[in-house]
Amino acid sequence: MLKTITNLGLLTIFLISTGAVNAQKLKSFGSSIEIKAGPVKKKVPYLDVISYLGHASPGTENEVKDGKKFYYIYLWIPAIAPEIGLRMMSPAGDSKTKNPIMGAGYEENKDSKEFFDTYITLERSSVFTKEGIAGSSDATWTTLARNDDSGEMPKQPSGRKYNSLLRYQSEVNDPLKALTVGLYRIGFTSYKKGEVNGTFLAQVGSPVKLPGVVMSNTIDGLLEQME
Repeated sequence: MLKTITNLGLLTIFLISTGAVNAQKLKSFGSSIEIKAGPVKKKVPYLDVISYLGHASPGTENEVKDGKKFYYIYLWIPAIAPEIGLRMMSPAGDSKTKNPIMGAGYEENKDSKEFFDTYITLERSSVFTKEGIAGSSDATWTTLARNDDSGEMPKQPSGRKYNSLLRYQSEVNDPLKALTVGLYRIGFTSYKKGEVNGTFLAQVGSPVKLPGVVMSNTIDGLLEQME
């Protein structure tokens, strides 16, 4: 799946916290591709990003699975991608991002100090066309990857590294696990069962352009952005 940078299209999602942690302290997000600079190996960074600022509050979850309250951000990926990377942080605070998408509840809660121990999943749907998105309530979803805590991420205000990161490489020989054009979603919740409450920043990025990537916390919002 990992060829060269010129044929690489990657998707990344992450949530950035402030207070004890801010955007300036967050290290650059590298792909699983490594290049050698003298004796040091460095990961090729994700350069092109789309940002989403949102707020999760009790009682607004999309679904309860295994006793956990899950929230979703829907994604339309318009091209085959060899790898998808996700990282998530909470709270968002006053994170500085370029032209972010403002999700429901963020403006009203942007000064909140609430945050949650992020737990993320990357899921692919059975919808592969734009026309099929409107009827996606009947779609089936396949979980490609999940992550709880990542040592690569900055600490939360609690002082614990409870933010999340994953990288997923497409399995081209398995239709169920390949990163094709289609509808995806990022599921997020808290590691422990209970309420999820706090702001977050989600970003979609790649080292090359993936024109037409859109994201929203609702299917209707996704369709509006695609018009």
